[in-house]
Amino acid sequence: MPSLKPELYIGLMSGTSMDGIDAALVDFSKAQPELVNTHSHQWPDEIQQALIAARDIPDEQLFSLSSLDLQTAEIFADACFELLKNTSHQAQDIIAIGNHGQTIRHRPDIDQPFSLQIGNAEKLAAITGIDVISDFRTADIEACGQGAPLAPAFHQATFQNDLVNRVIINIGGISNITILPKSNNPSKAIHAVIGFDCGPGNTLMDAWMTRHKQRRYDAGGALAASGKTNVRLLANLLMDDYFQLAPPKSTGFEYFNLEWLDRHIEDEMQCADVLSTLCDLTATSIIRAINQYAQNTDEIYICGGGVHNKELMRRLQKLTKCSVTTTEELGVHPDWVEAMAFAWLAYRNIHQQTGNLPSVTGAQKAVILGKVTKHSIQYS
Repeated sequence: MPSLKPELYIGLMSGTSMDGIDAALVDFSKAQPELVNTHSHQWPDEIQQALIAARDIPDEQLFSLSSLDLQTAEIFADACFELLKNTSHQAQDIIAIGNHGQTIRHRPDIDQPFSLQIGNAEKLAAITGIDVISDFRTADIEACGQGAPLAPAFHQATFQNDLVNRVIINIGGISNITILPKSNNPSKAIHAVIGFDCGPGNTLMDAWMTRHKQRRYDAGGALAASGKTNVRLLANLLMDDYFQLAPPKSTGFEYFNLEWLDRHIEDEMQCADVLSTLCDLTATSIIRAINQYAQNTDEIYICGGGVHNKELMRRLQKLTKCSVTTTEELGVHPDWVEAMAFAWLAYRNIHQQTGNLPSVTGAQKAVILGKVTKHSIQYS
């Protein structure tokens, strides 16, 4: 039976775009998770620039990030305090913080795979007075998985339907797909939930805008809408090996970045035309993934920052006969799905329940995700 007493967790998520921290306060005492409060917290400019610069640090020098690790924890703590400010809840009411951290490096396919997220758990726990669950990806990697994507397990728990085949697409810096077959299948065939990174989401469009317009993103996709897609360039981009790779697979800014894009641009092109091409790259790679791995899809739901790019949403709908809408239609605002997912993963950890889906990450088994840091441990 669901508990009558609130069971409160905080979820913190900062994605590959590094444009801010999503903080969600979630109650798990009822049959379905209830979003109690939300807060979007901006990175201070100097910290954001340091995080972006950290992407270029060689693997063997990542130990040098200890100071940034501590500074990042302080900003995560600020986000938690702001989240709680306009509620009746205090730190002692929160069971745990599920902190994804800020990804600096994701290397699941090298000889000694690892994934590094910073935001020092000991300091975050000490500042907030709340236990912290962090380092969610390592346990899956140790089980021979990709360590990503992790949100599909939450998507399954929250959005799967008995009668309808659904696809959930999270469009952050990278786009990832969760394929949710209807759970009441008359044929009695068992279809596993599938999920993987489709390719770039906003990351290439944002990087292009920063380089050429000194703006962090194309508001509403207006500039992309004014451009003309270069069909040849789009075809060349879609020929990249990543798009041909079968899942399980995951990727990041280490792969899809301006250096990758520059290798494909042969002629001088208008800024808006490249942006239009990149918008089509994101939309086409998503719909191709659906067509290849989820041919019986009835409904497509989008979450993440990409929902605010109206031109991207329009192009997605143009490429498919399925309805394309946002997870708000399912009762969860698209801006907060990922932060809620990490609150849910923290909840699963505390209850000693597994958090990964081997059919998604390729892990050999389902495992409990995350490491617990008690707030009673004094940080010095």
